[in-house]
Amino acid sequence: MPEGDIPMRGSAAPTSPGAWDARSEALLGAPALTPPAADTLGPHTAEDTVDTPGAGITPAPGETDPTPPRENATQPPRDTDREAPTAPAAAPGTDAAPGTDAAPGTDAAPGTDREAVPGTTPPAAVPVARPRRGNADPVKVLMHRHRELCERAVDPLEIAAGLEAQGFTDRTAARFRHRDVFSLAEELYARVPRGSAPAAPPVPAAPGTDAWVLAALAPGAAAALTGVGLAVTHGPVRTAVGAVGALLLTGALLLAVRRGPFRAPDGGTVPAARLWTLWLLAYAVCGDGLLTQVLSGGPDGPWDLTPGPLLGLALAVAPAAWCARLFAHRARRRIADSRGLADFAASARALLLGTVTLQLLALTVLLGLTAFSPGALALGALLLLARLLTVHGFPETAAAALAAAGAAEALALASVLAARVPVPGFDGLAAPVRAVVDTWGPGAVPTLVCGATALGLLAHATGALSRASAHATP
Repeated sequence: MPEGDIPMRGSAAPTSPGAWDARSEALLGAPALTPPAADTLGPHTAEDTVDTPGAGITPAPGETDPTPPRENATQPPRDTDREAPTAPAAAPGTDAAPGTDAAPGTDAAPGTDREAVPGTTPPAAVPVARPRRGNADPVKVLMHRHRELCERAVDPLEIAAGLEAQGFTDRTAARFRHRDVFSLAEELYARVPRGSAPAAPPVPAAPGTDAWVLAALAPGAAAALTGVGLAVTHGPVRTAVGAVGALLLTGALLLAVRRGPFRAPDGGTVPAARLWTLWLLAYAVCGDGLLTQVLSGGPDGPWDLTPGPLLGLALAVAPAAWCARLFAHRARRRIADSRGLADFAASARALLLGTVTLQLLALTVLLGLTAFSPGALALGALLLLARLLTVHGFPETAAAALAAAGAAEALALASVLAARVPVPGFDGLAAPVRAVVDTWGPGAVPTLVCGATALGLLAHATGALSRASAHATP
């Protein structure tokens, strides 16, 4: 305090618990004229009011008040020349001294500057619940979930086929901010890193193409040689030529379905389907003659054989392979051109119907050159659809259709033989078959059986082969 200043005493001494400047500390240290109240400078409780300013301080004679006027007299300015005394943590619901900060490690109420009252224990801070953030990148989650599919894919079409096989639709893709599955697959393919992936092995082009063409021509060549041998031989020699020709034709058919467009993925065939195929071909050769003799009370000796339809079917393997290859290539091209699953499904159905129609036209021409038979035409359509389903990942359905057709033809023969059993009611088992043969001839049985099975398989194929997953690269 400067010399000559008269200290103020008594009630003029300030009682505010705020920060003190040098003049206020000097006034507080001087003896008071009147004894202070018991709670004048003592600790304040939460109910005490500390915002009421003390009595005004009159400056000494000849000295002006160094403190500038303030808008709010309850908040004295903070002295920046020295460190302010540390205030205890603010208690919830109480007002801290103006101009002081909360103690470190304590949370003051938002938007306030409060201080705890001495002698009270502040309660534990209540954790504030943070807002839950949504997933900002749903495609990243999908990419991690299907990372193996995305890494081994050679193009976005394989990813689209894999997603579509797992039930993804265009409506599902909209949840990932894409208009269709194809655009979603393109983003997944672009975002998956492939820098460390091994280089793809070179693909042999010319030898594979020549091999499948020769394999597709082999059944027709074997059937043609067998037909010529049967035409120029008689007796036991003719029987031997027929047996050898049947073995050659079986081997040629197995070779044709293991190469080129008729080759199914590894493990994608049902062994029973081969047996039912051989049964259907055998019935096309000798089934009509055998049924005629069984209905007349036989068989009484050898029955008539019709190798002409079998020759036409064998010659039709080559155009059928070409149609299957055309269907596979065009379908993959439609995937690239389509911008939605519905668009691709419509174009794939039209492509499938066109492929089947083209093959039926070629088979009709070949059967007209050998021996036309409606049953052989229906059998050709059935075999083509069954092989297409097998190649594109539906071997069980194809095997079931072939088994149903073969079992129906065998049942027709068995029902006629069972009608001879001397048991009441068994004589009526042959009535349906006898009525069909009497109306349209013995060739109506394979025509109805194979035709109905082919129509059912076509209805199934229009749905199964119109999916993008059916045309993924194996």
